[in-house]
Amino acid sequence: MRRELEAYYHAGKPPWDTGVTPPELVAVVEGEGAPPPGRALELGCGTGTNAVYLARHGWEVVAVDLVERAVEQARAKAAAAGTAVRVLWGDATRLDELDVPGRYDLFFDLSCFCAIPPHRRDAYAAGLTRRAAPGARLLMFGYGPGAFDDLISGVTADELSARFAGWELADVTPGTNPVPTFWFTLRRTTG
Repeated sequence: MRRELEAYYHAGKPPWDTGVTPPELVAVVEGEGAPPPGRALELGCGTGTNAVYLARHGWEVVAVDLVERAVEQARAKAAAAGTAVRVLWGDATRLDELDVPGRYDLFFDLSCFCAIPPHRRDAYAAGLTRRAAPGARLLMFGYGPGAFDDLISGVTADELSARFAGWELADVTPGTNPVPTFWFTLRRTTG
C-alpha cells in the first residue's frame, strides 16, 4: 500500500488531494453544536489541507501520514499558513512508536482506515482509543466494501462498531461519490 501511495505523490498531485476541506469537517468545527477548539489528531493527513484548516480554527493539531513526500508537503503548507501543526511521518497503526501523546478531543480520518489491511485495523482503533479524551469525536470518511478491485479496501458501520470498543457509532451518512462511500461519526463513551 505504501508504494502505491508514494507513486501518486511522485507522479504529481494525488487525485484525492483537492486542497479543499470537506464540508463534513467544516460542519463539525463551525456548525451548530461545534465543540470548543481542543486537541486534534489527523490520520492520513496527506499534504495537510485539513490539518491547517483545524489549526486556523484554534485547534492544536498533530497530523500523521505514511508517505514522506506528503509529510514534507504538509509541513511546508503549515509553515506557509503560519500555523503550528506538528506533522509526523509514520504509520497510523503504530501511534505508540510516534510522538503522539494523548488526550485528543477530535480525530479526523479522510480515507486512511479503509485502506489499512484488516489485520492492522485493531491496532489503529486501539491507538486512537488510548489517546481519546472522554467524549472525543472521530470523523471518518471511508469507502464501502467493493468500491475498488481489491480484497482489503472498504469499511462498514458494523466493522467500526466491533473494532472501536468504548465508542458509540453516532452517525453514518452516505457520501456523494459514484462508488459507495460513507461519513462515520464515532464518540468515545468510556475512558
